[in-house]
Amino acid sequence: MTPIIQAEHLYLDYKLNDRWVNALHDVSLTINPLEIHGLVGESGSGKSTLALALMRYLAPNARISEGTLTFDGNDLRAKAPKDMRAIWGREMSLVPQDSLAALNPSHRVGDQIAEVFRLHEQVSAKDAHDRAVEMLRRVKIADPVGTAKRYPHQLSGGMQQRVTIAMALSTRPRLLVLDEPTTALDVTTQAVIIDLFRELIHDNQAAALYVSHNLGLVAQLCDRVTVLYGGEVMASAPVAEIFTRPIHPYTISLLASLPRLTQGTETRLPTIEGTAPSLVERPRGCVFASRCPVALPLCHAEKPPLEQIDDGRWVKCHRWRGIASGELTIETAPKADTVAAPPRDTYVLTANAMHKTFGAPSLLDRLTMRQPKVVRAVDNVSLRLLERSTLGLVGESGSGKTTLARLIVGLESADRGHMELLNVPLPNALDQRTPELLRSLQMIFQNPNDTLNPYQTVGAQIARTIKRLGDKSLSKAAIKAQVADLLQAVRLPTDYANRYANELSGGEKQRVAIARAFSTHPALVLADEPTSSLDVSVQSVILNLLKDLRAQQGASYLLISHDLNVVSYLADWIAVMYLGEVVEEGPPATVYTAPSHPYTEALVSAIPNPDPTAQDKRIRLEGDLPVDLPTGCRFHTRCPRKLGAICETEAPPNRDAGDGHMIRCHIPVDELVRLQQSPPEKP
Repeated sequence: MTPIIQAEHLYLDYKLNDRWVNALHDVSLTINPLEIHGLVGESGSGKSTLALALMRYLAPNARISEGTLTFDGNDLRAKAPKDMRAIWGREMSLVPQDSLAALNPSHRVGDQIAEVFRLHEQVSAKDAHDRAVEMLRRVKIADPVGTAKRYPHQLSGGMQQRVTIAMALSTRPRLLVLDEPTTALDVTTQAVIIDLFRELIHDNQAAALYVSHNLGLVAQLCDRVTVLYGGEVMASAPVAEIFTRPIHPYTISLLASLPRLTQGTETRLPTIEGTAPSLVERPRGCVFASRCPVALPLCHAEKPPLEQIDDGRWVKCHRWRGIASGELTIETAPKADTVAAPPRDTYVLTANAMHKTFGAPSLLDRLTMRQPKVVRAVDNVSLRLLERSTLGLVGESGSGKTTLARLIVGLESADRGHMELLNVPLPNALDQRTPELLRSLQMIFQNPNDTLNPYQTVGAQIARTIKRLGDKSLSKAAIKAQVADLLQAVRLPTDYANRYANELSGGEKQRVAIARAFSTHPALVLADEPTSSLDVSVQSVILNLLKDLRAQQGASYLLISHDLNVVSYLADWIAVMYLGEVVEEGPPATVYTAPSHPYTEALVSAIPNPDPTAQDKRIRLEGDLPVDLPTGCRFHTRCPRKLGAICETEAPPNRDAGDGHMIRCHIPVDELVRLQQSPPEKP
């Protein structure tokens, strides 16, 4: 069987400041027909570089200096740029991480897909449009004809991603490169997209390279996995072998860093000490030796060979034999214990009957008698959060989680509702809040690149927050000392105060954002997807850090995340939102198990399991969140356990499942327990 893509002993260099620096070192990788090959590793390990190198889509300052690269048996290195342009898009396609950035905002999505057919297959405009609509239908978009007429910004994140998939698959490519295609999607959309990849790759008789830091998705989707670190292959094996019997210290450490539903809030995640080497500091020996818990002097002095062992398994480690035999154990226990700090009995935040509606009638609407599109983003939501605790807020994109957080922090003004912070009234309007209230509320955003000033040093940005919201009498020396203390608290060297944001890694930037949030000693920190863009090793560091700061400084968190494993690790209490209202709330141990709301049941079932041998029991929710608010139960249009007409006409009651666990559903609690012992029947 001829491999679709095969790289052997590949070396790739970048030219930086008139010097060639090696990025990929002696990489070998083979993908066979109908195979989905996972590529995992930390940020900066070379995953995206390798993915683009396999397509021979190189940056102007990059070169393949050594090795062979063949596609369907043909030498890609020998092909001219003109020949490669005929292959790109037709024989090879890329699905990027940021689907919105990959789509042209000034063209309708149907025209963008049709352009692929016109360019590569020279068909008429009508045929190209018809085939574009058919591709949208194939990727399970409910209204393909209407969607083809829309612009990218008019689609949800999941629909945008499906459009890029439709474009990538429109010419039935032999190789599909998937570069973190589901990072920003919630778990239910991820489950649908993963099913779609698997189905379409099989139908097209294609192969795929799946680049991801989500090890759960890799375990459920891929046939084979290659682990990359520092631009070198550390291990490569069938997916079951990698996950159930890892023998490279780096692979073992990565898997140990994953948060899991069963860990609870009193545990601590193992972390990988140190940082990955930069391109200009490639070590003479094993590239992982400086962070390896079992490294020998030999590991620092001599690079291990990439050895083939049983069943087509490869590993690059001097000590793999001892690990495989069980004579050598990799210690993955956490280095330190979390400081015990149970929640207090008093509430840091109470929010009662919060409402926020977007799309109120404008003057033009009134003059033209036009009915405006009104979205009830937050609808009669009430929450209570204990001091020194974490409230996890979960739900799909568009459920109202971020809007509720923005109401609390004051970035949006609630239409009505009442809030208190530490028993002090918290005005809905930001300009009515006192400096004391502003100091007590801080926010950590999903993307630190959007919140850090690229033209100011790290120290200047933290100091500015202290000056504006902190003690006005502090001297420059005192502020500088506070900045140093905050950097140490988030495990960064104090000399990072002199660095700029572009000199930091993604995890370091997020730590700076956390340090700035804690610079005013807040009572409540709102964290909106603080780890969604981070790989698992950096994520574990950030999650441990948030837990430690909560214990040491007594702060509370409102944590928004679509990663339910992350929420279960940090949260003492969970609220599940759907279409602007809370449909369930309670402790994680009860919310994540039966009985639960059918929507929560679907969310939990869609969590990717980092065990490729586990039986798939996911519940697929059909369609996207409805634009118009349904009557009766808001979830009835997608509910796999719908009772009948009562769900369509009557709002469900809020049922008490015990210990504060509330479920908004027509199905009685006892009946939910019985029903949820098995997946719902497919209609």
